[in-house]
Amino acid sequence: MLAAAAAAVLIAVALIPAAGSRPGAQSQAEQAHSAFDRPEGASEFRPSYHITPRTNWMNDPQRPILLDGVWHYYYLYNAGYPKENGTEWYHLTSTDLVHWKDEGVAIAKYKNGLGDIETGSAVVDKDNSAGFGQGAVIAVMTQQDQGIQRQSLFYSTDNGYSFTAYAQNPVMENPGEPNWRDPKIIRDEAHGQWVMALAEGDKIGMYTSPDLKKWRYASGVERPGLGALECPDLFQLDLDGEPSKRTWVLAASANGSDEGFTTGVAYWTGEWDGTRFTPSGAPHQWLDAGSDFYAAVTWDDPRLTESQRMSSRHAIGWMNNWAYARQLPTEDWHGGTDSIVRDIRLETIAGKPTLVSNPSAAMKSIEGPVATTGERRLTRDGAGQLPPPEGGAYRLDVTLERTADDDGSEARIELGSDGGTFATVGYDFADESAFIAREADAAATGKAEISPDYRASRRAVSPARDGKVELSIFVDYCSVEVFINGGEKTMTSLVFPTAGTPSIRAVTAGGTLTLKSFSSRRLASTH
Repeated sequence: MLAAAAAAVLIAVALIPAAGSRPGAQSQAEQAHSAFDRPEGASEFRPSYHITPRTNWMNDPQRPILLDGVWHYYYLYNAGYPKENGTEWYHLTSTDLVHWKDEGVAIAKYKNGLGDIETGSAVVDKDNSAGFGQGAVIAVMTQQDQGIQRQSLFYSTDNGYSFTAYAQNPVMENPGEPNWRDPKIIRDEAHGQWVMALAEGDKIGMYTSPDLKKWRYASGVERPGLGALECPDLFQLDLDGEPSKRTWVLAASANGSDEGFTTGVAYWTGEWDGTRFTPSGAPHQWLDAGSDFYAAVTWDDPRLTESQRMSSRHAIGWMNNWAYARQLPTEDWHGGTDSIVRDIRLETIAGKPTLVSNPSAAMKSIEGPVATTGERRLTRDGAGQLPPPEGGAYRLDVTLERTADDDGSEARIELGSDGGTFATVGYDFADESAFIAREADAAATGKAEISPDYRASRRAVSPARDGKVELSIFVDYCSVEVFINGGEKTMTSLVFPTAGTPSIRAVTAGGTLTLKSFSSRRLASTH
C-alpha cells in the first residue's frame, strides 16, 4: 500500500518457546507467573498477543511464506516516524502464527535509488524460474521516488533473512499512472505462469510472467465507487468444501464511504481463465465490518493436501484506519497493530458465497482456564455484572437469546473501568445486527482532534439462528475483535480502555433478553 498516508515502524519482540518446547506447554502454575503477566515496562495500551512495533510506526502486512517449517512474515515499518515518511520491510518468524520472533529489517529503504520499500509480496521460486537459484525467495514490491510508483524485485538466497536488489530494477516501469502499486503475486500452475494483481486506481490490473522479471499486461477488473483500491489479493477456495465448486476470489482494500461504511477489505467471487478474472456479477462483500481491518493478506499452508488448502486459508489485516491513523493515544509506538491470524473459508450464506472467518486454532495455545456463568435474564438495570478476567487480554464467548418471554431487543456487553463503560459489543434482535461502540474510550474522549470517523459505531447484519446469537470477543488492551455466529461476520476495532479497575456487564437497552451462556478466558502474552 502507498506509504504516503504514513510510514512503517518497528516491531514487538515476541515470546519464543525454548528449544524443545512448544507454545502452551507450560504448566498452569508456570503460566500464572509468566505468560499471563504484563511484560515489564509495558505501556498502558500495549497489546499482549497482537503484533505491534516496539517503537515507531507500522502498517501493511506482507503475506507470510513458509520455509523449513518456519513462517516468515514482513510488515511495513518506519523507524523515522514522524519526521520521515518512508517504509521498509520488517521481518518476524514463527512456527505457529501466534508467537513471533523479531528478526529486524529485511529490506531497507533508500538503498537502490528508487525510493522506499512499500507493499508487495514474496514467493518461493521452487523451480528457479527467475534464475536466482532453486528455492530462492523473490519479493516484488512498489518503490516510490518523487511521487512515481514502480515495481522492483529483491531476492534472497538465505531463506528470507536478507535480500539483494535485482540489478535491472525496476522490473515494471510506471506507464504514467498516479496510483500503480501493491503487487500481489501467485503461482498459476494450471497455466504455467506467475500472476500479479496490481492496484491501479479503481481498477485491478492483471499481469502474467514466466520468470517474475518480465511482466505482460493481461487484463483489468474495474471496480468503481470504492475509491483508490489498494493491496489486492487473488486466491481460490472450495465453496462449502466441495472441490467441484472451486471458486476464485479477488479482494482489495477499499473505501466504503459511499455506502455508509468505512475503509475495509472488499471482495468478489468469480473465475480466472489464465488471462482474465470475471466477477460473478454479485455485489462486493466486506471481509470485516469493523472500523479497523485493512490491507489484509491471505495465504495457505503448503504442507497440507490440496483439499485442505482449498477448504481454508489464513488471513491477517492491519488494525487501523487512515482517517485517524496518526491520532491514536499511543506514545511508545504508532500505527496501530495487526489483527490475530484468522482461518477463512468460503461458505454459502443467505444464498451467496461468503468468506467466513474464525480465530486460528493455534490461539488455543495461549488460553488460560475457562470461567463460566449460568443462564440469566438481562434487563436494563438488573444485576448484569459478570466476572471480569484479570488484566486486559482475554476472550469472551457469549450466547444471547430472545425467548418467547422476552420483550427486549438490544443486548449489550459493556466493557468498563471504574464503573464507566468505555466500549460496548452488542446485538440488536430487531435489525439482526451486531455492533461495536467506542465513543467513550480513551481515544474518543481524550483526543479532541480525533476524526469523527473514530466515534462512529459500526454494525454487521447476521441473523439469529433459532433465536440465538453467538459472539466470540477477543480483547487486548487496545483492540476488540468480534466473531459473530461462527464467524459468518466479523468486526475489528481499535479500542483504548479508560484507566481503572476493569469490569464487564451484560444488560439490555430496555426490556428483557436472555444470556444463555457466558465464558471468559485470560489470554497469555506473546511478547
